[in-house]
Amino acid sequence: MPTNFTVVPVEARADGGQDEAAGGAEAAGGAEGTEAPGPPEGEPDCQSPGDGNPRENSPFINHTEVEQESFEGKNMALFEEEMDSNPMVSSLLNKLANYTNLSQGVVEHEEHEDDSKRREVKSPRMGTFIGVYLPCLQNILGVILFLRLTWIVGAAGVLESFLIVFMCCTCTMLTAISMSAIATNGVVPAGGSYYMISRSLGPEFGGAVGLCFYLGTTFAGAMYILGTIEIFLTYISPSAAIIQADTAEGEAAAMLHNMRVYGTCTLVLMAMVVFVGVKYVNKLALVFLACVVLSILAIYAGVIKTAFDPPDIPVCLLGNRTLSRRGFDVCAKFLAADNSTMPTALWGIFCNSSMPNATCDEYFAQNNVTEIQGIPGVASGVLLDNLWSAYADKGAFVERKSTPSVPVPEESRASGLPYVLTDIMTYFTMLVGIYFPSVTGIMAGSNRSGDLRDAQKSIPTGTILAIVTTSFIYLSCIVLFGACIEGVILRDKFGEALQGKLVIGMLAWPSPWVIVIGSFFSTCGAGLQSLTGAPRLLQAIARDGIIPFLQVFGHGKANGEPTWALLLTALICETGILIASLDSVAPILSMFFLMCYMFVNLACAVQTLLRTPNWRPRFRYYHWALSFLGMSLCLALMFICSWYYALFAMLIAGCIYKYIEYRGAEKEWGDGIRGLSLNAARYALLRVEHGPPHTKNWRPQVLVMLSLDEEQRVRHPRLLSLTTQLKAGKGLTIVGSVLEGTYLDKHVEAQRAEENIRSLMGVEKTKGFCQLVVSSSLRDGMSHLIQSAGLGGMKHNTVLMAWPESWKQEDNTFSWKNFVETVRDTTAAQQALLVAKNVDLFPQNQERFSDGDIDVWWVVHDGGLLMLLPFLLRQHKVWRKCRMRIFTVAQVDDNSIQMKKDLQMFLYHLRISAEVEVENDISAFTYEKTLMMEQRSQMLKQMQLSKTEREREAQLIHDRNTASHSVVATRTQAPSTPDKVQMTWTKEKLIAEKYKNKEPGMSGFKDLFSLKPEWGNLNQSNVRRMHTAVKLNGVVLSRSRGAQLVLLNMPGPPRNRQGDENYMEFLEVLTEGLDRVLLVRGSGREVVTIYS
Repeated sequence: MPTNFTVVPVEARADGGQDEAAGGAEAAGGAEGTEAPGPPEGEPDCQSPGDGNPRENSPFINHTEVEQESFEGKNMALFEEEMDSNPMVSSLLNKLANYTNLSQGVVEHEEHEDDSKRREVKSPRMGTFIGVYLPCLQNILGVILFLRLTWIVGAAGVLESFLIVFMCCTCTMLTAISMSAIATNGVVPAGGSYYMISRSLGPEFGGAVGLCFYLGTTFAGAMYILGTIEIFLTYISPSAAIIQADTAEGEAAAMLHNMRVYGTCTLVLMAMVVFVGVKYVNKLALVFLACVVLSILAIYAGVIKTAFDPPDIPVCLLGNRTLSRRGFDVCAKFLAADNSTMPTALWGIFCNSSMPNATCDEYFAQNNVTEIQGIPGVASGVLLDNLWSAYADKGAFVERKSTPSVPVPEESRASGLPYVLTDIMTYFTMLVGIYFPSVTGIMAGSNRSGDLRDAQKSIPTGTILAIVTTSFIYLSCIVLFGACIEGVILRDKFGEALQGKLVIGMLAWPSPWVIVIGSFFSTCGAGLQSLTGAPRLLQAIARDGIIPFLQVFGHGKANGEPTWALLLTALICETGILIASLDSVAPILSMFFLMCYMFVNLACAVQTLLRTPNWRPRFRYYHWALSFLGMSLCLALMFICSWYYALFAMLIAGCIYKYIEYRGAEKEWGDGIRGLSLNAARYALLRVEHGPPHTKNWRPQVLVMLSLDEEQRVRHPRLLSLTTQLKAGKGLTIVGSVLEGTYLDKHVEAQRAEENIRSLMGVEKTKGFCQLVVSSSLRDGMSHLIQSAGLGGMKHNTVLMAWPESWKQEDNTFSWKNFVETVRDTTAAQQALLVAKNVDLFPQNQERFSDGDIDVWWVVHDGGLLMLLPFLLRQHKVWRKCRMRIFTVAQVDDNSIQMKKDLQMFLYHLRISAEVEVENDISAFTYEKTLMMEQRSQMLKQMQLSKTEREREAQLIHDRNTASHSVVATRTQAPSTPDKVQMTWTKEKLIAEKYKNKEPGMSGFKDLFSLKPEWGNLNQSNVRRMHTAVKLNGVVLSRSRGAQLVLLNMPGPPRNRQGDENYMEFLEVLTEGLDRVLLVRGSGREVVTIYS
């Protein structure tokens, strides 16, 4: 349990300075009792957001020094115990005097500019009321309340207005609950909502929603500036308009041009204030807040006053149409004077002369002029008239339904008559979009978490109390406006019937100027705060480095002021000002704020449902169902406001999301989307059957075997290129490698090798997983990979490896024995095997073959993998323009023509397009020995060769070998030409060995010829195999020498391990002279089907 303690000064210092205590008014917990060393002189107290030192890396964060308070006198000991809960009056006044509505990052920048004098009067860390409640109150109550709320009530009626406000307030309340849960789950540095979303949902969502929130804040600045100019030009100084309208119809356009001119000037002025220093905005924060509070109090005071003393505000009606009070003073047709009646100025407006017998407007002639009270008061019963909506089209008359009037058929509306007309078309969904910005601003508390004494307590309490307070103000104002003000005045947006006065100002007490001046300074301050906060939000995103093209906006002045971000913010804000209409800008920023709130709710819901161990909010009154309800309500409000704006905002967010996903920096923030992905992956893996998939779903799930050099770099990078071309991002790819040794000795090298492999995978765009094994031997390591790579149903079914080019060298670490044993392992595991020969000649991903063939030599059907691989390769851009040719071998008694037709029909049913060729000039032994598989026994019966014939051909080869003088021991290489068939050495091999071993003496050459041939190895099986390899190689060369890729059936190794080296020789001979060869050994199961 924390212990509160207070240090009380007993005697003054020798130098006469003031004593300092660690507790004082701020000793609210044990943490406050511990002094922290201050920063060095001339340095800021804490670093600015996104300055390269991520705050979340430290589990115990306390970047702001514990404040020390000074006792003004020596007589405070009597009140010592009360100071924990009741601060000194001087301390409270100091807090109020130093109240700021800026986020903590702004305060840090300000303190950087100031010298030690500023630090001496630095305000203590704030509590709930000063730090959260008042900033939220000031941000939520704004321009819409003063300029548009009465108009919304008049157009939508009390009931529908109540529904609009209730929906919006419910949305922000649910968002505040979710935000409170996130904000109290650890420390939230500067960045506010961006930080919360990005650390909860990942950099992609964080960047997309952070930019949307930035755009929303920037457009909010434009809206506040437009509100400021509207108040100035309409209600304070209409004569200040630069552009004057010649006719009544041109007034609206002239007003928009004036808004653009004055708005641009105001924006430049505000940007200069923010650039020079935010300290000035900070000092005016209390003034702006006081304006808001006083304006609200004036409204309530005016409502109370109307109950017993309604103000005298006459409104002139012609029939049931409201008249604009311009050009006339008396609301009557005739004025009695000296026992006679004289036409009034109103008569002159509607008639062609001031004479009683003049020709007048038909509607004017048929209807009477009446005068009613614009604000009859709470007790008047006008609430019943204002309950229902009165939506109207653009240019419609503002009419009072309860007043009788004589309609005029097919009236042509004369221009220039002083009617009050609607300036835009009104309907429910449009009003929702205009109103919603008035409930934004709930993030003001969370943005300042670093300035709070106890953020985890203050943020939920202050934010929710502020929303409750403002919701009560809005809902009560709707009812009170409907109960006090006449409907035609409510629908009069610019107060034309009140001689151009602000409607809500006429209701206020003691003077309309309280509201006018208060709202002017309030909107002006809100605009300044938007221009202060938005650049810092952009700077935080830029410094996170997740969006490359925003890097420049992370820089600023020497003290960290975001100069470039401020410039971009001003330019975007200018686009909003050029729109010039408050009613058009409001729905735009509604979209961006709603999207931000939607993802705050999503973040809370995801974290709650995942039940991640780190999800331990101190705020307990949240539930995933509330978050989902808030998210759904935000989404619904987006489409209610404007479906095309909603789609556009979502498109922007989606584009940013995909951009960050492909180009952004990799960030690991422990976000909820990563946890969600893990949960989804676990669920999917548990559902995947452990057995093999259906033939229709089969695709090569590849385990790529890479070999590394002494520096742990990949020997054959093109193997990954081939993998990418084969997979095209689909299915499972595991890139495996083996390091020889023990893990304790090799773990550093293993880590470096894994990093090298991952970086190469990134370069080659190979989407997959890296798995590196440290084993006592390469053989065991590769066996372990083949057995254990993958997880559950997500295991590989195909192994891809490179042919060991230097397999005859004694010092080769990847010897032929390892290779053959790996082939045996894949066969035992019932996995397919792909061996790429001359892999360094294979194309890179950037290359493109404009022409060429992919030749498939289909000798044995082992599941159809030979057919599938060229089809998959041709999906990639490298091989797309290559043609596929299939060659097959006919037996002695086969009908090659019928065989070709059958193969073409088979390919047609497989939906694979390829040319078909049938070869029938290979000897029986060639065909016989390329079928060393399960079908071997059947094929021998079909060949119809007698034992005598087989022995005769074997004897022929034996005689040729006997006649040859270049005969050596068991290490053999196949002949380069069919005419010189040798079971041991070729002529080329002999010459190579001669030069390799040539010394000053001739001993090496003599020793070579003194070797005795081992005729025991020269059995019939080897003779036939070699003959087969030579003959088949000759046929393949004759047809496929110019092919871009040749795919061949790979025969299996012999059962007797003594023939392994001869097996390598056979494969060498089989593929000799070909540039790119892919040896394919199927797993024995069907991988293609003709059925749908």
